[in-house]
Amino acid sequence: MDLTETKLESPIGPLCLVATDAGLCRIAFGPPSDTLRGELERRFGRVRVAESGARRAALDRSRRALDRYFAGAPEDFGGIALDAGGTDFQREVWRALAGIPRGETRSYGDIALEIRRPRAVRAVGSANRVNPLPVVVPCHRVIGSDGTLGGYAGRADRKEWLLRHEARLPRDAGSRAQAAAQRRTVSTRSRVL
Repeated sequence: MDLTETKLESPIGPLCLVATDAGLCRIAFGPPSDTLRGELERRFGRVRVAESGARRAALDRSRRALDRYFAGAPEDFGGIALDAGGTDFQREVWRALAGIPRGETRSYGDIALEIRRPRAVRAVGSANRVNPLPVVVPCHRVIGSDGTLGGYAGRADRKEWLLRHEARLPRDAGSRAQAAAQRRTVSTRSRVL
């Protein structure tokens, strides 16, 4: 499979954006690496980085949207074609994540309830962890039910920065009660991935 990639410097460090003919398929923290290539080969089989006008256009749209996001403009990822892959369950979780409005958070349990699988909290966490499109599919907006940050595949300091950027994390991040008090009810909005 032919893929096209580009790098984006961001306030949370360099990002590598990768697109297929169907759309943006991966946002990775850091520059292109053997680890990323291995991940893409597990998903797509043999891969080759090659230029394509359509893939380049998808990456350019993605870069512009992410640049605006990092500059503090209202979030506008709706014009980006996404090729997230994943299982049916993972895509269901990622749709729920995409429905979390900027400036709000949800717990893993909230997401499990939203997708009508209340006992699938750990599976929701697993799907969240392997989200291939962080920031665009905002897995950083999922926190522990006690208000703690929880894990983040992109590193906790990046998650904290993203939440602060979205004016969601209190300055006293150590205050569980304060963070929990700021959580809102589960949104039923979602977007197709």
